Amino acid sequence: MIKLLLTLSFLFQSSLVLALSPQFLECQLQKTESESPLAGCPPGTIFISQDPSNKHARFNKIQDAILSLPEEGPAVFLIEAGEYNEILNVTRKGPLTLLGQLPPSAVHALDLPHTAPLTGPNVNLVQVWNNQFVQTGMDDAQSAVLLVAPSFNASLIGAGPTGAPLQPLFGNVDFKAYNIDFQNRAANFSISQALVTDISYANASFYGCSFASFQDTWYTGRNASTYVVDSVLFGQTDYLFGFGTAWFQNVVLANRACGGGIAVWKGTNLTDAPGNRYGVYIADSQIIRSPDANATTVTAGRCFLGRPWNDLATSVYLRTNMDDSIAPAGWTPFDAARPVIMNTTFYAEFDSTGPGGNTSERVAIEHLLTGRQAQDFTINKVFLEHPTWIDYEYRF
Repeated sequence: MIKLLLTLSFLFQSSLVLALSPQFLECQLQKTESESPLAGCPPGTIFISQDPSNKHARFNKIQDAILSLPEEGPAVFLIEAGEYNEILNVTRKGPLTLLGQLPPSAVHALDLPHTAPLTGPNVNLVQVWNNQFVQTGMDDAQSAVLLVAPSFNASLIGAGPTGAPLQPLFGNVDFKAYNIDFQNRAANFSISQALVTDISYANASFYGCSFASFQDTWYTGRNASTYVVDSVLFGQTDYLFGFGTAWFQNVVLANRACGGGIAVWKGTNLTDAPGNRYGVYIADSQIIRSPDANATTVTAGRCFLGRPWNDLATSVYLRTNMDDSIAPAGWTPFDAARPVIMNTTFYAEFDSTGPGGNTSERVAIEHLLTGRQAQDFTINKVFLEHPTWIDYEYRF
């Protein structure tokens, strides 16, 4: 645990730019003992503390607070600093915002220049974790730390190129989390899938968070739309995978080892979903060898940007700096049983930089986008709307 926190501290100090929420910062700051922890918070904010003697806390567990909410209507939680060993399961439709407490020193951060690095005192104070991993007979979803899906069946991932059956429902319309570290601590270099997120049939966005596992860290499921900004994602094998639409902005992808590909996506036939832009889009970001990486596997040219979970997969990297852990070919077939990347798969890069961003030896199937072509990949065009569930005031 200490090692992971030090790793996060290193990444936040060396790799990310300043990022905080002007809307919620006053609420998130830790208060003195004479002040209410809810000072500066939106009316009705629910305070959660692990300390049962805290007179301001309505709940000691985050999941208990979630279960107390009605199906509709917005809710905001302020979570006191600490480590919460829980599985969070959000099935309600109404908007829900989770705020992790920040140290008092963060109050000065918004006065710094826009490009100033986020310094050590601003490392997140809230960790949510479990240690479940996929065992025989389990669906991958059953190992997740955070599930945002309207039902158990909707959360299921399933197997094969088409996955679990399509569900005729939709869940949370606006889930947000700020400055929280989500961790699956069961994971190691040899264990099976151990998810951190499962976001399915829902809209969800994350700000200044981290997500730590090894295999299958992040899942954006069917009919889901996710946006992640100024965050760190740790993984080894297929650690961004999904079926919906996922946009990662100004993130650090930290390779703990090399296995499969970083981004492993499924696509959906346009006959089933006309005009869809389902896929994973990574913009203005960095790919690095994680400070806690397996030194024997994360060597130069070993990690792939992605592989096709099915032949309709879409994965796009925009203006991303890549260290030398990235393989010159960039992309790899799924496995020996599917040894060819089909031309129905859309893999693309634009303006990649760094040692791993040299595209001269990329696989022939990849699209190296021109500046004009890259303009077709924006948040509004990918989500087919201007998403109202994204916090555009968040500064990064």
